[in-house]
This record gives sequence, C-alpha cells and structure tokens, in this order.
Amino acid sequence: MAKTKRRLRPAKHRKAVPAVETWSRPWWRGAVFYQIYIRSFADSNDDGIGDLQGIISRLEYVKRLGVDAIWITPFYPSPQKDHGYDVADYYDVNPEYGTLKDFDEVVSRAHALRLKVLVDLVPNHTSDQHPWFQAALKSVLLRRRQARWLASQQLGVGVRRACMDEG
Repeated sequence: MAKTKRRLRPAKHRKAVPAVETWSRPWWRGAVFYQIYIRSFADSNDDGIGDLQGIISRLEYVKRLGVDAIWITPFYPSPQKDHGYDVADYYDVNPEYGTLKDFDEVVSRAHALRLKVLVDLVPNHTSDQHPWFQAALKSVLLRRRQARWLASQQLGVGVRRACMDEG
C-alpha cells in the first residue's frame, strides 16, 4: 500500500508568532565563517605574499562554499614579529597587503555578495613600535612598577635557589 502524504497544518490552538520573535537570535549564531590569514591566502601581484586584492579575487569562490562571513586576521602595519598580531598602527594597512582603499573594496565587494566582514582587532597585542607602547616606556609609573617587578624576580630567584639547594 502506498503511503499518503500528510499535509502539515498549523495547530489551531497555537497563536501565530510574529516574524520578529522568530528571528531574534544573533545572526552569527548559525553563520558559517571563513577565516582568511591574509599573508598566505591569495597573492595578486606575485610577490609571494597574500594581499587584499588577492582576497577580492577569491570572494566569489568563498561565497560558493556557502559561507556567511569572512574573518580576516590582522593586516595592520606591523614589524611582523608575531605574524601581524604585533600591531603598530590600528588605523592603516600594512603596505605589503595593500591600502585602505583596497580594504574598502574588499568590504564593498563582500557586501555585494551578501558576505559579512569581520576583522581581527587585537588591542592587547600592541607592537613595541606603537605610540601607546612608546609612551608607556617613558612613564614614571612604569619605571616604578618595573623596578618593583625586577626586585621581586631577583628575590624569587634567590628563594628558589635556596629551596633547590636544601632538597
């Protein structure tokens, strides 16, 4: 016997839920993200280093993967001692990767493809070349804290050596 298809009907006793409540969860809860490490993702000018124009050239491919958003790792100016996570200037683009105009183009092309764009902002990874770090080095308060820390380290070393000699 062939089974008959049942038609699903809304229960009469349930009230309709407004569309606003149906979609109240944050967009990112069910989103698929594609992380892009810019340095190795796509090189547009054959210098061996990935760049913003390289990302632009691959956005349609990324969209076809079923991605909702791209997450770009740090691309700010950096001495590259920590793979770009040692940021020297949060308001610019590392020249190896392109320009602010290139970044604007990444965002506009991604949005045209209905992709959201997230950038890795890492204020706790400031480079020693950043003005914040340079100002901290000149701070009197820092010198006092540093002196206290160095003194505690020297004391700690002596205590550890004494304990190791006894054991």
